[in-house]
Amino acid sequence: MRVLATLCVIGAVAGPVDGSLAADPRYPDWPCTQAKVPEISLAAVWNGPAIDDTASKWKDDVKVSALVPRLAARRTPLDEAEKMIVEFLSESAGQKSEAGKLLFAGLFDTLNAERSAVMRGLERVTRKQREAADRIRADTVALHALQDAPTPDQAKIDELGNQLVWKTRIFDDRQRVLRFVCEVPTAIEQRLFALGRVIQQEME
Repeated sequence: MRVLATLCVIGAVAGPVDGSLAADPRYPDWPCTQAKVPEISLAAVWNGPAIDDTASKWKDDVKVSALVPRLAARRTPLDEAEKMIVEFLSESAGQKSEAGKLLFAGLFDTLNAERSAVMRGLERVTRKQREAADRIRADTVALHALQDAPTPDQAKIDELGNQLVWKTRIFDDRQRVLRFVCEVPTAIEQRLFALGRVIQQEME
């Protein structure tokens, strides 16, 4: 049991949960290998006309405000979302430029906010993981003390050892989820770029 618990703990605390190991010291809770960019840069995803005059108006347009959530949702296949954009703008006739700007403004606001929420969640879980790693370390020290006692209490050793295995399993599961979720902010940015490109093409 002692060897098993020790190996589990080594695997658990080896993950990027220590703020001193963060790639960017400005963001000690950021767990991903990808650099943290707090917000999407408009220039990185949009080469169309300025949207300053429409940024706060898209929610007032009934059709745009209804379409944006459907386009932004990742459960909507990208090719389907692109077709929806083409159909929507083809119906706008002389208002195509204005409709396109409103649509992109809505997507930019929505996807930027979604991306920020995902990133906050990643950092929140990282803080919990750091706390969990500290508890695992403390429990390991306690387990070793029980094992090294002149008269070891096997029942307590087994109980604490089983708790360590369980805690470490949960820790490792969360680490795997973190690695998966780390890809989401980039995927959101790529989706926004792809949809913005279609909007620009239809506005031309």
